[in-house]
Amino acid sequence: MHASSRTPWQLAGLTLGALGVVYGDIGTSPLYAFRECFSGPHALEVTRGHVLGVLSLFIWSLILIVSVKYIVFVMRADNKGEGGILALLSLAFPEKREGDGPGVVAKVMVALGLFGAALLYGDGMITPAVSVLGAVEGLNVLTPRLASLVVPATVLILMGLFMAQRVGTAAVGRVFGPVMILWFVVIGFSGVRGIMGHPQILRALSPLYALEFMAGHFHIAFFALAAVVLAVTGAEALFADMGHFGRAPITLAWLGLVLPA
Repeated sequence: MHASSRTPWQLAGLTLGALGVVYGDIGTSPLYAFRECFSGPHALEVTRGHVLGVLSLFIWSLILIVSVKYIVFVMRADNKGEGGILALLSLAFPEKREGDGPGVVAKVMVALGLFGAALLYGDGMITPAVSVLGAVEGLNVLTPRLASLVVPATVLILMGLFMAQRVGTAAVGRVFGPVMILWFVVIGFSGVRGIMGHPQILRALSPLYALEFMAGHFHIAFFALAAVVLAVTGAEALFADMGHFGRAPITLAWLGLVLPA
């Protein structure tokens, strides 16, 4: 169905489905990615400059990679409404006549397409595990005695999620769409409460703090970039799932709820 022929109710339903399917990953990635910057073997010292610099890197990574790269450019390169690395690959060179053998360029493009698909499969295996594990680790906040349950609970949740996918994208979107709305509303209100307590954190909206952090502390900022990249994991789902929901619902969900939250 063409975007212009959708009714408002159809657009709302597709947007709800997109929230449940497309944004489950990137909706959690920045949270645990920020934590990783200040923990682990290359943990940054918790100072005002480091916090503002890392937050600025996160914000502008989300704006440039998701809003500009995917929303403005990549999602316009669809193949009859379909997205993903293989759909993009099919647009790279025209169809050949019957009997024509594949040229060198075609072979190279196919190899790159398969490599991209392999990366997508790898991301699909690793990222859900990291996201669910990061969420379940919150049990440690309640009491350290629950630490032994983190891994078994994560495995059970992942098994349930993957088994639920057999019912199809539409059913998954209807179930998880309202859950994701609640999730983004909650973290949005939590963010507003934090901003009211420390309004100076809004300075991180300036890209100057990201540039200053990179230029003035490159020897430590380089390691922080590994965590910054985690903040945009799941962004590829915007393009890969475009065939399910369309460009307009995915864009509306991102600009209207996900990015502000």
